[in-house]
This record gives sequence, structure tokens and C-alpha cells, in this order.
Amino acid sequence: MRRVFIDTSYLIAILDPNDDRHEMAKAVSQALGDYRATTSEMVLTELLNYFSSKGRNFRQMALRTTDNLRSSPDVEIIPQTSEQFEQARQYYRQRPDKAYSLTDCASMLIMQKREIQDVLTHDRHFQQEGFCALLRDDE
Repeated sequence: MRRVFIDTSYLIAILDPNDDRHEMAKAVSQALGDYRATTSEMVLTELLNYFSSKGRNFRQMALRTTDNLRSSPDVEIIPQTSEQFEQARQYYRQRPDKAYSLTDCASMLIMQKREIQDVLTHDRHFQQEGFCALLRDDE
């Protein structure tokens, strides 16, 4: 079964109908069919942080989404550990010419370790590291 990493930008696009990539995210989701997903607690933290000031409805949607992901047997959520944090920090340090967030660095390391090539994201940083960003139309 196809393995896909879920990034924060995809989750935001799916949840927010006003997001510029909302329709694209829905279309890509439908086109993927069955797949096994991986994400991380760092991604879920980013999602909850993003919607924290967007009002009660968005906060509740973000919480339901994280609950659904955490309870899904088709989604693996990688916990944030001190070791993961330090590895991501080293990856971040090694790329001073890039604008990668620490969460992106952790996600890339998870993807490398699990040999996941496809990522539900619009973030071009993943392409810079050789991954396939499924929400980019310039591929």
C-alpha cells in the first residue's frame, strides 16, 4: 500500500475552505485512493498552534482532526522525543542556506527513515530535499 506523509499545510488546506489550496487538497485526497499515512506530533502541534487564534469553530475542527488522526488505524503518528528533537536540530543546523522549519526537518528525517517519498504538502522545501510534494502543480 502507498505510504504518504501528512504535513501541516495539507491539514490546514483541508480544514479551511478559504485556504487557496483547499480545492486542490480535496482533489488530491480523492485521487490518492487508499494509502497508509504517517505524520508526527510536531505536525499536529503546528496545526493546533495555527488554528489557536482562528476562533472556536476552527479550534474545534483542529481538535477533531487530531483526535481522528490519532485514533485511525491507517495513520502512524510519530511521537516527539528528545532524540527526535536533537536529530531535527542537527539537520536544521546542517542547512543554513535553507528556510526549513524545525518541524520540516523532523518530518524529512522521518520520511527518510521510513522510506516515504510522497508528502501531502505544498511546501517546496520537501522538493528541495528530493521528496514529491503532492500539492504542488509545478511538478
